[in-house]
Amino acid sequence: MNKALETLKERGFFQQCTAPEDLSSLMDKGPVAFYVGCDPTGPSLHIGHMVPFFALRHLRDAGHTAIALIGGGTARIGDPSGKTEMRQMLSYEQLDSNTESIRQQLDRFIGFDGVTARWDNNKNWLADLNYIDFLRDIGSCFSVNRMLTFESYKKRLETGLSFIEFNYQLLQSYDFLMLHQRHNCVLQIGGDDQWGNITAGVDLIRRKTGKDAFGLTFPLITRSDGQKMGKTERGALFLDSALTGVYDFFQYWRNVSDPDVRKFLLLFTFLPVDEVDSIASGDINRAKERLAYEVTAVIHGKDEAERALSGARAAFGGGGDKASMPQAEIPAAALRAATPQGAGVAAADLFVQAKLCATKSDCRRLIEQGGAFFTGGGGAEQRISTVDFRFTEGDFASGEVILRAGKKKFCRVLAT
Repeated sequence: MNKALETLKERGFFQQCTAPEDLSSLMDKGPVAFYVGCDPTGPSLHIGHMVPFFALRHLRDAGHTAIALIGGGTARIGDPSGKTEMRQMLSYEQLDSNTESIRQQLDRFIGFDGVTARWDNNKNWLADLNYIDFLRDIGSCFSVNRMLTFESYKKRLETGLSFIEFNYQLLQSYDFLMLHQRHNCVLQIGGDDQWGNITAGVDLIRRKTGKDAFGLTFPLITRSDGQKMGKTERGALFLDSALTGVYDFFQYWRNVSDPDVRKFLLLFTFLPVDEVDSIASGDINRAKERLAYEVTAVIHGKDEAERALSGARAAFGGGGDKASMPQAEIPAAALRAATPQGAGVAAADLFVQAKLCATKSDCRRLIEQGGAFFTGGGGAEQRISTVDFRFTEGDFASGEVILRAGKKKFCRVLAT
């Protein structure tokens, strides 16, 4: 098998491939152009979106030409693949804004130089399509019976599939044809939920041009507990630090289950396989720390990864710098103020302000379950044992307290 394809298979990116021997032979002869697509349905990618883009980096590093396609056109209707209900329709202005945000994220990750890697927007050829001409030229190449055999449509037929979504496969296939004509693209890669759309594009290129094209899909990545990759109690693990803070991003990886460490080191870092095996076979906590550092450095840069590492070590008593921990501030006057409930600031209010709990009710439950702690001026960590607990000046004798929610969430609160 071609060396680049072997790399993908060895690292866990290989699920299904159309004509793998023919693709391998073609890649052995020289560089091929390939593409990965994503729709700008939100202002930021999350880590689940990034699996194909990590694969993109491996293929580009092997000498092949990468195209990142942002679906500013297809996002206007929404892909039913992997969905149990119709996507929310967004305004064209919002989609354009999302497209630019995602383009910037991908540029930082990939580096669009216009030679080894470029980006395109399918809005460029989809937005002004003549529907009658499209149906005559493209729609005539598709069998409804065959489309209904694909899992993405079969699942949606049970809950309801709109006609607008039914068109999505035609549009994605048309994307592949356009990239084939514009950039000689011969390979589409993506998650395995895209298998039907990808193979439909391969077939369309053959019908319209008589030439071969190929598709390659990756396993849909889940954690060892069966949950979706990148799913947290606060939602998706976003690349945008305004949506998922760098420290929280780091901590997600630091706290993955033991069986996931090697798999994620292979998928979400560029460390050599032998080094991954060495790390994963050693101390598991050091391996998790290395995983967290490497992924954070790839997505947010080494400086941010160093700060997150230092903050995590400070929070968990392994040295580091407390200034790198997530921080919040409370006016010193509030700690002195008298209220009808008593002096100072209620623990529920402070935990919500520190973003350790979403609501006061969440914090009260946390306290009742014995999961709320703080370290104050005395230096020893204390459990908050009552929902009526209030923080006063004495707790902030050193100018700060360290709050802990459960085993893994910390925040340094400064009195200002």
